[in-house]
Amino acid sequence: MGVGKIKSGRRTKATFVQVGFASLVVIGVALAFAFTQGQATGASATAPQTTQQMTLIGASTIHSTPLGSGAVANPETDSRDGEGDGPGIKPGSSADVVVRPFATSSTSKMPRHRTNLPIPSKFAASRASAAARPNTSSSTFPPPEPNVPASFVVGFQAPGFAGFNGLSHVDQRLANGGNQFSLEPPDQSLCAGNGFVIETVNDVIQVYSTRGTVLVGVEDMNSFFGLATQINRTTLVRGPFLSDPRCFYDSQTQRWFVTELMEDDGGNPGATGRNFNLIAVSQTADPTQPFTVFKYDVTDDGLDGTPSHPGCPCFGDQPLFGTDKFGVYQTTNEFGDFFNGAQIYAISKAKLVAAANGGPAPIVLGIDASQQLVPFGGESYSIQPATAPGQDDWDHDQGGSAHGGVEYFLSALQFVDTFDNRIAVWALTNTKSLNCSSPNLTLAFDVLSSETYGQPNPASQKLGDIPLGASFGEGLVTLNTNDDRMNQVVFSQGILFSGVNSLLKVGGAEQQGIAWFGVQPSFKGSTLTGRIVRQGYVAVKGNDVLFPSLGINDEGNGVIAYTLAGNGFFPSAAYTDIFAGFALPIVHIAGAGQDSDDGFTGYVAEGGDGTGRWGDYSAAVADGDRIWFASEYIPNKCTTNALPCRTSLANWGTFFATVRPFGF
Repeated sequence: MGVGKIKSGRRTKATFVQVGFASLVVIGVALAFAFTQGQATGASATAPQTTQQMTLIGASTIHSTPLGSGAVANPETDSRDGEGDGPGIKPGSSADVVVRPFATSSTSKMPRHRTNLPIPSKFAASRASAAARPNTSSSTFPPPEPNVPASFVVGFQAPGFAGFNGLSHVDQRLANGGNQFSLEPPDQSLCAGNGFVIETVNDVIQVYSTRGTVLVGVEDMNSFFGLATQINRTTLVRGPFLSDPRCFYDSQTQRWFVTELMEDDGGNPGATGRNFNLIAVSQTADPTQPFTVFKYDVTDDGLDGTPSHPGCPCFGDQPLFGTDKFGVYQTTNEFGDFFNGAQIYAISKAKLVAAANGGPAPIVLGIDASQQLVPFGGESYSIQPATAPGQDDWDHDQGGSAHGGVEYFLSALQFVDTFDNRIAVWALTNTKSLNCSSPNLTLAFDVLSSETYGQPNPASQKLGDIPLGASFGEGLVTLNTNDDRMNQVVFSQGILFSGVNSLLKVGGAEQQGIAWFGVQPSFKGSTLTGRIVRQGYVAVKGNDVLFPSLGINDEGNGVIAYTLAGNGFFPSAAYTDIFAGFALPIVHIAGAGQDSDDGFTGYVAEGGDGTGRWGDYSAAVADGDRIWFASEYIPNKCTTNALPCRTSLANWGTFFATVRPFGF
């Protein structure tokens, strides 16, 4: 579907009132933040490392593909044998028995969690009674549920606001002549730079101008990566399964990076049955021009140059993405017969860019980071790598200068109970050596005391039209908040910013909110240390906010982007201002939801359990002094489940917007 400009903001009296209010709030918060969060402990660690060669797939472009008719087809969802219904904890098991995500059959109609799989201990903790949870030796652990002040929903926008409708389920399902499955959730990704904006979701991609005009797209991701289609509607042959897209514009190299996971388990000729991370790198600074596509193996069964991990062949779930001056980094959560924890992959940025323009494919350094946090309660998970708004942030990083380049990461530590008050900061040092034939990186981490956060419950939503649910005789679903893993990390002015979903109380009533953090990493000699210099909550009384992304510019200003939903709001795209590194207690609605979520993943008739897949993550990024952000919302009020308003199985859309936070 085409993009439409919704609103363009101008500076008004409200803008200047907001700036003045922001200054007072920052002063107050800074005084209140006079305490220094103590370190839980500091530690450095070695981790097993292996190398493999990247494989060239070929050249590609982002280009428009023909649209299908939208007619309901059989099969409509990706229910191939062997994918399982909900990889994670085996239903009915009292122990943490992990269902292998690509080797377990299921009687349900579709896979609800083929990716973004539940972390076993977190999954169990969220469903266990207090009496069943593990005992701890500390009388102060687990910490009590946080009771936080409410943020206020306001009727004005941040300076320079402009918002646009983005990709939708109609785009996703109709792309490539309709040779697509119906997918939920969209898994929002957005990147901006050099006068362009790229949006990609499960499983389509599109390029816009900074005015929101569509330049090229919609294209399905299988075609973009040079792979067989999701499903050939004539032969019913299924191609590789792709999920969890990410994109980033790197101002240092002036190149675009687009990534996604691939399960190469289709029935198409040449399918290997193995699992890969895909990386497409633009050949110029213009994303409408060619990309070069690479892959590397994450099956980790000792074949194809991979290490031999327990319970593999394995699947690298939800590959995350980050960069520093010297490298490109991805991390995954590894699932096989067991949960194998977080894996880190490092690639020379310079060599990867050179390879995109015809040079040899670089090596990938793999690091098993799964065991580092075991003394603190469990295997490492979702170690989020950082990106930075500009090269200056890496140039001014004293730790990086002293240690041959550093890539930073953050992760959560909620392992065995509903709440925790610790997070971890990580560093890969000597990243400059990625440009050598034999890279020599060191992984270190530090565990910090933080504000309390905890496993969220599903989010509520306002009742509207649910024609799909009504056709099944089912009622309104809740929205899946997944868990409290760390979301995307940005490194600005020497501080790492990120946030998590969290259960919390607002005025004594439980809601789903956001806990966010600002961590200042440093080194004492070769030892990594961290200090929490910013932290806070976003919460709305009587409603829920979920899936945060922090976009921060070089001045420390930006936004926290997320979904707002509840009894008072249809699922909407919303954001909170960050001024000088502090979040203001206000909520702007960027894209107001027009109806209830009415997608197939929530309904029992389609294999659901009353909670629909939502978001998995949002996106926010700085482009100079501007911030771009995007999240899932419901764009149309639809009384019937039919085109052109929506598809027969889902009504999700995305909304992306830009602001110039407190810039004049």
